[in-house]
Amino acid sequence: MDRKLLDILACPATRQSLSVLEARGLQALNRAISEGAIRRVDGTPQGEPVKQALVTRDRKLAYRVEDDIPVLLVEDGIALGQIADFPAA
Repeated sequence: MDRKLLDILACPATRQSLSVLEARGLQALNRAISEGAIRRVDGTPQGEPVKQALVTRDRKLAYRVEDDIPVLLVEDGIALGQIADFPAA
């Protein structure tokens, strides 16, 4: 992800800065998705694995990045509190 773009992006719900979710966090997220345990903020299940994601500074919300385009819609966010073993930073 382009660093200049990342510097200006913010969470649409909390206005926190965003960073690229590291490999360990992405693995935990995808493991929970494969177990059918993840729902988006709007309640729809997240059925497909996530290739890349952005995470808020407090690591409570993640947003998918699809084809290098961040999906920054509040309803499409993923609350990371759904993942019991989600790594702290």
